[in-house]
This record gives sequence, C-alpha cells and structure tokens, in this order.
Amino acid sequence: MASACTRLGCCIAALFALAVVVCAPSPADAQKNTITFGSTNATSSNYALAVAMSKAIKKELPNANVSMIETGASVDNVRRMTKGEIDFGLVMADTSIQALEGLGPFQGKSVSDLAVLYVHDIVTLQLVVRADAGVATLKDLQGKKFSAGIRGSGAELLTRQMFQIMGIEPQWSPGSIQDAVEGTQNRQLTGYSKYGVGAGLDATLRELMVSTQMRYLSFDKEQQSAILAKVKGVDFAEIPANTIPGQGAVSTPVVMGTYSARAGSMDDATAFAIAKAINENRQFLIDVFPHLKDMDFKAQALKVESLGLKLHPGAKKYWQSAP
Repeated sequence: MASACTRLGCCIAALFALAVVVCAPSPADAQKNTITFGSTNATSSNYALAVAMSKAIKKELPNANVSMIETGASVDNVRRMTKGEIDFGLVMADTSIQALEGLGPFQGKSVSDLAVLYVHDIVTLQLVVRADAGVATLKDLQGKKFSAGIRGSGAELLTRQMFQIMGIEPQWSPGSIQDAVEGTQNRQLTGYSKYGVGAGLDATLRELMVSTQMRYLSFDKEQQSAILAKVKGVDFAEIPANTIPGQGAVSTPVVMGTYSARAGSMDDATAFAIAKAINENRQFLIDVFPHLKDMDFKAQALKVESLGLKLHPGAKKYWQSAP
C-alpha cells in the first residue's frame, strides 16, 4: 500500500511539474509568431537603436519572423497598433499616458490596453536653434519658424503642448527630421525640437553642427512648474555644460522612452519573450548607446506603473523574475 501511494505521489508531482513548464511563458511560444514593430524616422539615432533591438529579439527568437519598420514614432506607432499594422512600438511615457486616458491626439479614442514591454532609455527633449538666429530664450521663438519634431512623434506632441501652456506661438513647420535639418541649414527655420540620446548629442545634431553653429534653449523655473502641473509623465533635467561646446548647462524636459504593445493584442508569452530578449541581449543596445550600460533595465521596467503607465502582464512576469 505504501509503495502504491509513493508511486501515486510521484506521478502527481511529475504531472504538476509538467503543468508548470507547459503553462509558463517561454520564447518557444513566441517563435511561432510574426512580430512587427515600429520605431521612428530612419535619420534618428533611435532608429539605429531599434535595429539593435531587432537583432536582440532575433537572437532570442531565431524561428520568429521579426520585422522593424520606420514610422513617425510615438503617436504614429500607437495609431498603427490600433489598426493592427504593428505589434508593438516606440512610445514615450507622456504619449502613453495620454493614449491611456484619451487625451490630446487620443481625445475620445483612448487606448486603454496600451502596456509597456520594456524601457529603452531616459531621454531629454532638446530644443535647438541656430546661434545666429537672435533667439536667446523660448519666448524669443514667438512668431519664428520652428519645427516641433517629426510629424506624428512624441516630441512633436510634447513640444506643441508645452508651448501652448507657456503661451508662446512659433510658426510651426511640420515635416520630417530631414526637413527640419535642411530648413535650419538654409535659414528657413530658426531650429527644431527632437529627443536626444540620453542627455547628450544625437547623430542628427552632431551632423548639423558641422556646418551650422547651434545652441540649446533652456526652460526657466516658472515654465517648468507650469508644464509639470499640466503634463503627466514628464520631468526636467540638465543637459551638462559644453555638450554643445562653449554653452553652459540648460534645463530641459526628460521623458522615459518605452516600447509598448496592446495587451489585448499581444499574448503574455510573446511579451515575456520580447522583454527577456532585450534584457539578456542588451549589449546590442549598449553598443549603439554606450550610456545604457548604466541603466538598470529591470528597475526602470518595474517603475512604469508608479508613473501612471501599464506594464504588460507577460512582460511583468519576466521583469519580476529577471536577475
């Protein structure tokens, strides 16, 4: 009798262990999927980072068909997700909050299941102008031709909202980053707004500075307070002195950059596998953005819910268990 009970107990234990293995999300589950994700404009430094992400995901999911496409960034990516054109994409935190709450460009069209898979960077929004444009402060942009960023991007959304809050009305010049750079070079534009690489220069600004002297614009304390009171998901930080040689430190918005999906469209196993792929192969990302070596990917991912964002259930399972 004891022997029979022992055999029965062993069988139950084996079946339980098998059930745990079968039910747990695993990369193999996601390998059956075709995964398409949206990034940003191809001229942006963040596009190169998205290429690195694609490599990381393909390494973890060698049997998956992984495609990364050029898009207009945050707002455009959310809209593409709602149409089923992409599975996940770059969405800045402030844009994500507005999508969740049905505000701004998502007025009356909330995307309540938008959820973070992973955080890819903490980035500064950099407003730059030609050094010879006669613009020393943000208020000097009143009536001047200025690009708010890539059409459909989080940078464009945040820039326009901030200027509305500050009561400053530039002559907006919508378009691509190429349009903004060319317009600045030929003096048709005063300058432009764009997310940088962390708190440093991105490739676009570096290249522009070869031919055109540029300077950052800074937000004063009053402007910062007014923006923080009305825009969720945004903080302010300093761009260090001499980031543009000869210019002092400036205060500018800082936003968490995420790659997010719709929880109702992406299953937990796929979300788990993508988060795991990025974390375990993050060296691909660090090779492109060296400053990411100092970022705690796990801590940042687990922080998003405290900021008013959602963390995809599948990704949350991974990040909670990640070393």
